[in-house]
Amino acid sequence: MAFTTVWSIITKIIDVCIVWFMFYYILKNVKNNVKLILIVKGVIVIFVIKLISELLDLYTVGILLEYVFEWGPIAIIVLFQPEIRSFLESIGRTKLLGRHKILTVEERERVVYEIMDAVEYLKKNKIGALMVIERDMSLQEYIDPATKVYADLTSPLLGTIFFPNSPLHDGGVIIQGNRITCAGAVFKTSMDPNLNKKLGTRHRAALGIAEESDAVALVVSEETGRLSIAVDHEIHYNLSLDEFRMMLVDELKPKTEIFYDADDSGNEGETNE
Repeated sequence: MAFTTVWSIITKIIDVCIVWFMFYYILKNVKNNVKLILIVKGVIVIFVIKLISELLDLYTVGILLEYVFEWGPIAIIVLFQPEIRSFLESIGRTKLLGRHKILTVEERERVVYEIMDAVEYLKKNKIGALMVIERDMSLQEYIDPATKVYADLTSPLLGTIFFPNSPLHDGGVIIQGNRITCAGAVFKTSMDPNLNKKLGTRHRAALGIAEESDAVALVVSEETGRLSIAVDHEIHYNLSLDEFRMMLVDELKPKTEIFYDADDSGNEGETNE
C-alpha cells in the first residue's frame, strides 16, 4: 500500500474524529442549557415546516420561511446573546491542570468536618449560606470581583462570613482545595423554567453555577434551614445531615480515586469467583 494511500486514510480518520468530537461537545453543552435546547427545538420545527411547504408546494409559507432563514440567525444572536456567550465561555473555559494540590484523605476529611460543623450550626440557627467548591473548571471570573479571603477553611470563619449582620452574608463563598479563596461572590442564577418556584435566589444561584461548571454548590436555606446540594446541572433539595455529608464526601473524591476503587472492586469479584 502506497504511503499516500495510508496518509489519506489517516487524515480521513482524523477528520471524522474531529467532527465527531465537535458534535459531541456541542450536543453535550446544548443538553445542559435550557434556553439553547429551546433554540434547537425552534430551528428543528422551522426546518420541518420548510420541508412540508416544499412537499406540498405551499408558496406563501415558503416565502415567509425564506425571510426567516435570511434574518433568523441575526435575530437568534440578538435575542439569545447571553446564552450564546455562556456557551462559548464554557468551550473556552480553561482547566486548572493541577493548579491546586490534590487533597490527601486526611485533608479531605478535615474539609468535610469543618464544612459539616458549620452547616450544622447554620441549619440550627436558620442562617442562609452558599458555599461553592471549585473542582476542575476554573471559577476565576467569579473570584476576581469578590472579596478575597485566602484563609484556611474553618467552621468559625464560615459562621462569621454568613452571620446575618456580616456585609458578605448575601454572597457566596468559593472554596479551592482546603482554603476559602473569596467571599461575597455573585453567581448567575439558573433560568430553568422547571425549577421549583419556592426556591430563592441562593438555590437558583447554586443551580446556575452547577449548570455552567463542575463545581459543587452547598446551600443552607435562610427561611427553613433546609440543606441542598447543586451539582452536575441538578439540585438535590431538602437533604438530611447524613445525606448531605455522604454526598459531599462522594463529590470531593478525586476522579482517579473513584476509578481506582471501581477497579479494586472488580478485581475482588474476579478473585472470589
